[in-house]
Amino acid sequence: MPQQWIRRFAQGYRAFRENYFEKNRQLFEQLRDGQAPKVMLVGCCDSRVEPALILDAGPGDLFIARNIANLIPPYEPDMRHHGTSAALEFAVNNLGVSHIVVMGHAECGGIRAALMGELVGESEFIGAWESMIAPIRNAVLKDAADRPVAEQQRLLEQRSIVQSLKNLDSFPFVVERVRAGTLFVHGWWFDIHSGDLLAYDPTEDAFGPLPF
Repeated sequence: MPQQWIRRFAQGYRAFRENYFEKNRQLFEQLRDGQAPKVMLVGCCDSRVEPALILDAGPGDLFIARNIANLIPPYEPDMRHHGTSAALEFAVNNLGVSHIVVMGHAECGGIRAALMGELVGESEFIGAWESMIAPIRNAVLKDAADRPVAEQQRLLEQRSIVQSLKNLDSFPFVVERVRAGTLFVHGWWFDIHSGDLLAYDPTEDAFGPLPF
């Protein structure tokens, strides 16, 4: 039945309306006047990794931008279409968020495709998007050539997060606020298998338990 999933989500909406919306009317009355999240999260489009669910966040808590492989591109004000960069600009300049979190995850299909070289010449948009991590992919394949593919993928998942944090440093409005101490950036990696959430420690250049 081609409409079964749409019917399921229509029923889900009705359950939301009855069980959540009606019981949280005061919250939605407040949200009607605008949003004021303190955290922006850049996550992956992967349907298995839902940031609000993982972080127990409610409406208005997170400003979320999702894309293939949770990548942040470098600063390129060339008047082309830059969805993630536009979201960053809005979050920092208009909403005044205090934190930016780049959250990757295990078993990322986009990262695996990049690692295996499956996107070259086979897509109109995805290959070009993921070309920004080609140097990291090449370094992983060189430095971890003797490791299993699963370990190479995990390494690329985590190193691409680090690269996205570096790319954040190319946005003047981000750098200005980081230097002023009003904006903090974080790199997190979620393990679907274990449920662990690891944080990047720049002093150790490694991922470990959340420090909070």
